Amino acid sequence: MSDPSLVIREVLARVIAQVNTLSAGGPGWTRPSYSDLESAAHRMIEAEALALGMTVTRDAAGNLFARMAGRDPGAVPLYAGSHLDTVAEGGAYDGQAGVAGALALAAALRAGGVTPAADFVLVVTRAEESVWFPVSYAGSRAGLGRLTAEELQARRADTGRSLADHMREQGFDPDAVPGLAPPPPARFLEFHIEQGPILFDAAEPYAIVTAIRGGLRYRAARVHGTWAHSGAAPRQGRADAVVAFSRLVLAMDRVWAEMLAQGQDLTVTFGRVDAASPTHAMAKVAGRLEFCLDMRSSDPAVLDLADARLRAEIAGIEAESPGIRFDLGAQSRSQPARLSEAMADFVASGARALGDAPRRMLSGGGHDAAAFAAAGWDSVMVFIRNWNGSHCPDEAMDLEDLARAVDSVHAAILQEAGA
Repeated sequence: MSDPSLVIREVLARVIAQVNTLSAGGPGWTRPSYSDLESAAHRMIEAEALALGMTVTRDAAGNLFARMAGRDPGAVPLYAGSHLDTVAEGGAYDGQAGVAGALALAAALRAGGVTPAADFVLVVTRAEESVWFPVSYAGSRAGLGRLTAEELQARRADTGRSLADHMREQGFDPDAVPGLAPPPPARFLEFHIEQGPILFDAAEPYAIVTAIRGGLRYRAARVHGTWAHSGAAPRQGRADAVVAFSRLVLAMDRVWAEMLAQGQDLTVTFGRVDAASPTHAMAKVAGRLEFCLDMRSSDPAVLDLADARLRAEIAGIEAESPGIRFDLGAQSRSQPARLSEAMADFVASGARALGDAPRRMLSGGGHDAAAFAAAGWDSVMVFIRNWNGSHCPDEAMDLEDLARAVDSVHAAILQEAGA
């Protein structure tokens, strides 16, 4: 019998390093959703699970489930996991740390000779990163029976081909996804780096997440203006798309500050900005600019209000600037999720056994745990301290912080099993 704590640390280090050997070229790590690279990462985890004697299955969308039988077949199972796709040139830990953490839990139970009270199921979802397909939590929502036929036609950003096409190419069955029968609602736990500075600034290794912000996004917005010569067109009468966009950015930054001052939870982010089409040149007034906008809140009503303020600001800019027209394009949304208090208490009970008292906090980013919560599961997240930002090659995390969080959940499982 091996020391479960040492096993946890060995598995975390080895599995994260192993998964991170898989990446497209360029800085950081790139494993697009429903790509050969994502599938290869799934096969790595499958091999690890089979070596632990777990039973591995996949659903029609390619989500992987590895089951360790518990003592009581009638007890509510505990599912744990995350995703293995990344954003383009992303970090070393977003998603993969959660998968490695769940696998380390299974390995620790085996090493300690413990049969959990309920089935323990490792989950590796597909397509969590919606930068590839404009669909929130595509893989987990498919596995939960909540992905629509319309969403299966969403186009991947780099190939222009549909989600259904990419699913089929990887050997799965998109035609079966809309009618997929999901597992009965159970418990879901996801380890994940925080992606923000709160835990790092507080010098705290991990925390329990109580809610996840929802998002309202315009992924393909445009400003239309009038092309003109930079030296010949007077200031009066110009319809400069760059200036109009700049006015909107400043206006929404002011709106954000005002809404925060009123106690409303909100973030406003203008992401990709592109005024560099072949039509643009040094000596031209910009006649077109493309951008995306991401607004997030724990309150759907706040998102609606922010959207109304956005449209009012746009109307004002258009009225004051003849020739300027904004086209926001299609809107996509993900709903805020309130996570399970009972599952938060479950994690906290294990933390107390170690002498820890992790804070409870909000998640600014979206995660698969939100999809499970929306489907009626008792869902919780455990955040791990990180720094140097996230969704970038410099993403950083201390493996010992993750190990301490896994230790706490392992202790909670042992308590539940009476071990």
